[in-house]
Amino acid sequence: MMYDHHRERAKLRWTRSFLSTFLITLAVIYAFYFIPVPYYIYKPGTAEELKPMVSVTNGDPEENGTFMLTTVTMGRSSILSLLTARLNPNVEIRKKQEVLRGSSEQEYSTRQEYVMLDSQGNAIQAAYKKANIPYQIESQGVLVMQAVEGYPAHGILQPGDRIIQVGTKPVIKHEDIVNEIKRHQADESVEVSIKRGKTEKKVAVTLKDLNAIDAANGKPGAAGGESRIGLGISTAELLEIVPAQGDKKVTINAGEIGGPSAGLLFSLEILNQLTPGDLTKGYRIAGTGTLDTLGNVCSIGGIRQKIVAADREKADIFFAPADRKKGECNLSADVPNASDAADQAQKIGTKMKVVPVATMEEAVHYLETLNPKS
Repeated sequence: MMYDHHRERAKLRWTRSFLSTFLITLAVIYAFYFIPVPYYIYKPGTAEELKPMVSVTNGDPEENGTFMLTTVTMGRSSILSLLTARLNPNVEIRKKQEVLRGSSEQEYSTRQEYVMLDSQGNAIQAAYKKANIPYQIESQGVLVMQAVEGYPAHGILQPGDRIIQVGTKPVIKHEDIVNEIKRHQADESVEVSIKRGKTEKKVAVTLKDLNAIDAANGKPGAAGGESRIGLGISTAELLEIVPAQGDKKVTINAGEIGGPSAGLLFSLEILNQLTPGDLTKGYRIAGTGTLDTLGNVCSIGGIRQKIVAADREKADIFFAPADRKKGECNLSADVPNASDAADQAQKIGTKMKVVPVATMEEAVHYLETLNPKS
């Protein structure tokens, strides 16, 4: 009996030890796989053909090659994915705070969606200018970019909401909101009609003196100023570029792709459809670069990952933004995009040619002087 008693106690200790070890192991596995850490991992994304995304009314359909925008896949990291990423030469790790810069993930996502639309507008304007097609800019609505914490609209309006009406005033541009709010006093409730996703709804927001809130939060210079009645939101206007010639209207549908860096490639695809002939000359042409309305190409992030993405899709040519110095393109530091792209291309052993460009005009000139692909 004594032997059985000791055996049972030993068995119980073993069971407890096994369960403890098993639970600790599960906790460690869960932590490694699922608990996020404050970093984002940037991986090579895709190279997407632009012709299916871009349509020009009565445009020239000839395109024997293809223009491709390039993307980077960005995701939150776990301990395991972070450790794995450190071993991958084609991956970049960035601190969460450096990426979000004080905004929420929802605000960041909304900003990426808007700057993609803005980059499309810039690309259309640059292409119209190159093709000598007159156009005008029309406001098509106002988007909420941020509802500032501690201010009236926080928790009521959300980033991405499209404001349709404030009080009795339909909203087409930002000034419509400002002019309607001027008619009200602090602590008055105003009805705001919004479109959130595919749903339209009405919400009530109590207006406040924003200067008084600023002063209460200790913002320098806020105390003693005139009243500034408002909602406490930042907005951006949705713009449409309308050509004087109706048969040259450009429509872009980029789906879920966000960010500003496809501007250059959009402009090349648009120009190719606006004008006779084929700029691609039969080549698979990838690239990246933000674009202003004058056609200046400025720096982007993730150039090394985009080189890998373009090579996977067998691109022949990659347009990379020329290296820029601090102060150029409003940069706060030097950005060696073209040099990094060439370095990465050499590291992965691609046959793809990296072509630095500082303007859309340089990219067009390079293609116009290129011999057709045999």
